[in-house]
Amino acid sequence: MTDIRFYLILFAAAGLFSLLPLGLGDYHLHVMIVSLYYLMMASSWNLLAGYTGQVSFAHAAFAGIGAYTSGILAVKFGVNPWAGVIIGTAAASLLGLGVGVLCLRMGGIYLSLTTLGFSEILRIVITNEYDITRGTMGLQVPGLVEEYSKAAYFYIMLGAAMITLIVLYKLIYSNKGLCFRAVQNDERAAASLGVDVVKVRVLAFTVSSALAGLAGGLYGHYLHLITPEIPSLDQQFLVLSMTVIGGMGSFLGPVIGAFSLEILSEYIRAYGEYHVLVFGLIALVVARFAPNGLMGLAASRLPGGPAPAVTVPSTGKS
Repeated sequence: MTDIRFYLILFAAAGLFSLLPLGLGDYHLHVMIVSLYYLMMASSWNLLAGYTGQVSFAHAAFAGIGAYTSGILAVKFGVNPWAGVIIGTAAASLLGLGVGVLCLRMGGIYLSLTTLGFSEILRIVITNEYDITRGTMGLQVPGLVEEYSKAAYFYIMLGAAMITLIVLYKLIYSNKGLCFRAVQNDERAAASLGVDVVKVRVLAFTVSSALAGLAGGLYGHYLHLITPEIPSLDQQFLVLSMTVIGGMGSFLGPVIGAFSLEILSEYIRAYGEYHVLVFGLIALVVARFAPNGLMGLAASRLPGGPAPAVTVPSTGKS
């Protein structure tokens, strides 16, 4: 896809989406806002897992870092929420860089276990530091706009989602993107050709963390309440599911997965406590009959369009 075609499609889709507040009520706008949040989360996690083959379980934790950094700055120090979101994004980026430098040399299952531990440690700290974070009670934070409006937040999240997709597109379809794929397919061969495997991984991890921090900061101010639910493992596995079911390793897969699963989850809430069971069954069916995700299923149905191969993350050390 050429740059011009990408921008035409992106801005055409954004133009159509911008008309939604004219015909949707507050509840449906809320669903769209949450879907855009998950679009940002799933797409940025896909950069790491889908294009470099490194499975991290700390992505939701970085969203929590962005949210809590911005929220605490606004509540405790009176920092403008917009400035707080920028600082929160930078904090998530820097912490992602630090974690990446420390952990990405391990790779494979060791990276997954380390980021899983990091995520749980962060959740425990947030839950117990009541004086700062108010623990499970949640931290009440100011909004990004003076007068609360679902439509205003919809446009904010839509703009942030566009920025996320543009950043990811420019990175994935650049020379660095070729290095990502080389590291994913065969890191030893990539290293033998002069690719700095660790540097490539750290770059992907840092950008992915920054975008998660941006999403978390905006989402927290939209909710006006930041809780340990944002950096929880439940959220991490939901983001993972959206990416895998949509089509990990494809650009549009996480976008389709985020909207599909969020809208689906709203519809099946009518089943009460059984909605989690229904959600799990649907995920199993997709995994069984469409192992390459919805994008792979769509590609296999097109004439001359075989489904992309499933990419298995590397388990070897660099």
